[in-house]
Amino acid sequence: MKINYDLVAQKEMERLKQEGKRPTLALHVCCAPCSSYSLLMLTNTFDVTVIYTNSNIYPQDEFNKRAKEAERFIELFNKEHNQNVNFILAPYEHDAFMEELKPYKDEIEGGARCVLCYKKRLIEAFEFAKVHNIEYVTTTLTISPHKNSEIINKIGETLEKQYYPIRYFYSDFKKRNGNLIAKRFKEKYNLYQQNYCGCEYSIRDEK
Repeated sequence: MKINYDLVAQKEMERLKQEGKRPTLALHVCCAPCSSYSLLMLTNTFDVTVIYTNSNIYPQDEFNKRAKEAERFIELFNKEHNQNVNFILAPYEHDAFMEELKPYKDEIEGGARCVLCYKKRLIEAFEFAKVHNIEYVTTTLTISPHKNSEIINKIGETLEKQYYPIRYFYSDFKKRNGNLIAKRFKEKYNLYQQNYCGCEYSIRDEK
């Protein structure tokens, strides 16, 4: 049976509120527009730290551009919504990151190469959470209509078992008009949005 990950998310947030808890959460962010609705939803329940760990992105100028835009948006979001979301910029290590992905260079977009890329970035988020004693981890990747939320959440489920007691927060941020709300944020703040996923192979596949 297909799992409704949005419903799982809502139930978990409701449980935490009923128990009077406000846990810490590390949010892997891929770009500013994708972070917008995710932050709007999560900051109602969690103290959020954004971890921008995306060494898949090519070239480095593009990585820097997306990172700066994500940081700019978070500053604006904090002011407007009276939040204190922290922004952490992970090092850019593209060559090392892509080494594992090279054998899958001929895979179609969304195939095994992309699944491995999701996993590597989520591992980096879990490692960050482990070092900084953060209680939950999740990612904005599930807001994309081009990415399979079930695959991403299954990766999170597996990593949760490896990194216990850190919890993975299941999500499907594209639900509840998440994409529409993200689009409104983009227009309001004139946010930069890329036209390819990130790596050199995704550029190739967009042509």
